Amino acid sequence: MRFPRKTTALLSCAALAIGVAACGDDSDDSSASTSSGGASTAAATADLSGQIAGAGASSQAAAAEAWIAGFQEANSGVTVSYDPIGSGGGREQFIAGGTAFAGTDSALDAEELRAAARQCTNVVEVPVYISPIAIIYNLPGVEELRLSPATAAAMLLGEIRNWNDPAIARENPDVELPDTAVTPVHRSDESGTTENLAEYLSTVAPDVWRAEVSGDWPTRSGESADGTSGVVEAVSAGEGTIGYADASQAGDLGVALLQVGEEFVGPTPEAAAAILEESRRVEGEGDYVFAYDLRRDTTATGTYPAVLVSYGVACTHYDDANTGAIVRAYMSYLISPEGQETAASAAGSAPLSDALRTELQPAVDAIGAR
Repeated sequence: MRFPRKTTALLSCAALAIGVAACGDDSDDSSASTSSGGASTAAATADLSGQIAGAGASSQAAAAEAWIAGFQEANSGVTVSYDPIGSGGGREQFIAGGTAFAGTDSALDAEELRAAARQCTNVVEVPVYISPIAIIYNLPGVEELRLSPATAAAMLLGEIRNWNDPAIARENPDVELPDTAVTPVHRSDESGTTENLAEYLSTVAPDVWRAEVSGDWPTRSGESADGTSGVVEAVSAGEGTIGYADASQAGDLGVALLQVGEEFVGPTPEAAAAILEESRRVEGEGDYVFAYDLRRDTTATGTYPAVLVSYGVACTHYDDANTGAIVRAYMSYLISPEGQETAASAAGSAPLSDALRTELQPAVDAIGAR
């Protein structure tokens, strides 16, 4: 499910200092078309040069750094930048025309799609990064932690205050839990990671997670930190802390196993990928919009449903044909086997399946094409 968010007022293209995004010119840039087989093919067929800027989900930060390095190595005349300011900020900048592409852990809602389409002609939105959201913790001496969704939600909301609480103890009978205060840490910024976790917890633990699902954390309990890196730093700096982050960013922190059906499952790329295979595409939002309703309540073996699917967002039309060509080549690299392997190696993400890539490729080929 997806839920409404506040949308930043749409700025006119004439008011923007950076002319990288799309406005209402109808010139045809098909002559700038590149092959979509990956960065190396794009470089060989298009001799790309220029620069593009993107912004958005901080969960994509590690993958984006690796993607940019790989793409620029194959396209030496191109400069790509990505500012991991968070999903909300990335969507706002893209809609306002301040960036050529965006990354977001929450697909654009109907209002955002309409606003973006005023500049884009058609919005292109495809999954580029699939990763589990880890429940991270810092509790010396506790190497393995099992949590039901209800217990995890109560801890994160500040409703369970001590680590030796009976609810935690029942789920970890073989673990010696200390009488240490639970200190929850949450995102201070609007976050797609927050929204995805909230959507999961509201689905599987509705008696505990009673707040509206959004990218903003619903309580003031515990500590807050900016971005994925901020949450990880805050959890690392305390004792008895618990938070949430893209699993690839967990580092040396403890990572909880979440109860799914009768088993407790860790946030592995394979378990994250399994949820997408069970989910369905949202219909009626455009030929090039591939947003998914995730089946959060699955009990399938080996599936980890606390997952984020992070999207790449672009336009079918840009004022500058060269900008469209670069964005098309870059996005094609992101979904290619080479690009997905790059992200998996750098960030532990789950690669797109070949079947899904085949569905997505026509949408990516439409970037900058009309």
